[in-house]
Amino acid sequence: MKKVLPAILLACLSGLFVLPARAQHTAAVAPAVKTAYGSVTGIIEKSGVLAYKGIPYAAPPVGNLRWQPPQPPAAWTGIHKADHFGPRTMQAPIFGDMNFRSDGMSEDCLYLNVWAPARKSSKLLPVLVYFYGGGFVAGDGSEPRYDGESMARKGIISLTVNYRLGVFGFFSHPGLTKESPAHASGNYGLMDQWAALKWVKENIAAFGGDPKRVTIAGESAGSIAVSAQMASPLAKDLFAGAIGESGSVLGALSAVPLAKGEAAGVEFAKSIGAGSLQELRALPADSLLQAATRFGAFRFPVTVDGYFFTKDPYQVYAAGEQAHVPLLAGWNSQEMGYQAILGNQPLTKENFEKAVRKLYSNAALADSMLQLYNPATDADVEQVATDLASDRFISFSTWKWIDDHVKTSGEPVFRYLFSRPRPAMNASMGNAAPGLAGGVIRDKKATAAKPPAAKGAVHSAEIEYAMGNLSSNKVYNWQPDDYKVSAIMQAYFANFVKNADPNGPGLPKWPAITGTDNVPVMHIDVHTRMEPEQHRARYLFLDRQRERAH
Repeated sequence: MKKVLPAILLACLSGLFVLPARAQHTAAVAPAVKTAYGSVTGIIEKSGVLAYKGIPYAAPPVGNLRWQPPQPPAAWTGIHKADHFGPRTMQAPIFGDMNFRSDGMSEDCLYLNVWAPARKSSKLLPVLVYFYGGGFVAGDGSEPRYDGESMARKGIISLTVNYRLGVFGFFSHPGLTKESPAHASGNYGLMDQWAALKWVKENIAAFGGDPKRVTIAGESAGSIAVSAQMASPLAKDLFAGAIGESGSVLGALSAVPLAKGEAAGVEFAKSIGAGSLQELRALPADSLLQAATRFGAFRFPVTVDGYFFTKDPYQVYAAGEQAHVPLLAGWNSQEMGYQAILGNQPLTKENFEKAVRKLYSNAALADSMLQLYNPATDADVEQVATDLASDRFISFSTWKWIDDHVKTSGEPVFRYLFSRPRPAMNASMGNAAPGLAGGVIRDKKATAAKPPAAKGAVHSAEIEYAMGNLSSNKVYNWQPDDYKVSAIMQAYFANFVKNADPNGPGLPKWPAITGTDNVPVMHIDVHTRMEPEQHRARYLFLDRQRERAH
């Protein structure tokens, strides 16, 4: 029987592979830039933006460098043509909303992409480094929704970064821990991001960027990564601001003790009959990927390894030991559908109560949850069940991150709720069906009726709006109101990258959070507006339950 991945992970985070042929570039050549490792040329996009794609920021993590912290890239002579995206990291076709422009798939995957404004500024410009989502098992910096051209047109040096995923990026094992000088293993994907940030600090000025004004950002697993970089003593001094879209390491894909990660690694090695690290490293990348997919793509967790994380991130944030930088973060209005609670049961109060009591077998706990998630009528069940599903999936973790940072950082924090539903799909999509993460699975044989359109903003729906990339997604029939919402959201993000403050001319005023009472939340939609926080009691209760279980 085919295994079904847990819904909380499937919705997490984004691709059924779409493999376009490598583009034939006829664009003009962008000026050469000298990095610490050699010179690169790129291309000039039609907008005039300079794009440098597929720049190696670390040595290929192959052979004996498999499951090692990233090493500096080898220097080169001559000119490296950074005119196309590098290979994407090894990954299985897990999600349905990823469209890759990468040069195939390879274990040799540690490349980044830089977009710079057409006109060189007399002053160094702010920098945005974006980490893709995908549950730490999928994703790529070539995805059009993350493209940095639109942000570059707003005067920002924009980057996307490839990092190792799944068994390649998060495999822990006692043997690896023993051979490590830091006595640690796992978290290689997070260390890749750290290496990229070091590369940015060392090289971004050559592209016109200010290494002292770097903002890191990401969605879903990318957002979790941002919160993780903030909690790591290795990385926390390499950036000046952070943006998180749906998710944090404080409750979503959270770090587990190293021993637990090692145990999963030992179990995996036994499952494929590998008796040594030498045997594991000798496996071809394709074979290793296939074996890990059979074992379970999500079974290689982030760990408190003692190196990247010297403490549990919960402890880091509680003690105020995270990076003290301005933070802009939030989530979407429908991160998970009500079906995660009710399945296909009719939307009634009675069915909702039964479902909650099934989820929470402790009667007292179920009673408390039903007091906090309490639909007044059958008509309210869909929204309340959606709220509960979303909070259990990823919304609570984002709230926790925001709340702790407000309490312990002393830095400005801005919170949003994105609630613009995607429009109808284009008729030209034929039998395309929405994916679990709000994306699309293209299947010429699909005959099932399309499900009704989401009433809220599903997980990952905000990315194209925030990055100014609606036109890159041909699946949906974008309307003028969608472009209106995108203009507002991208302006907020761009202002934050430039000034550590999202506010600017023509935008609704967005105050920073100053305490835990009447927390301001910017509701981003066609009628963008500020409203006070709702349902704080829910999150406080969930946090208390987490503390008891942690």
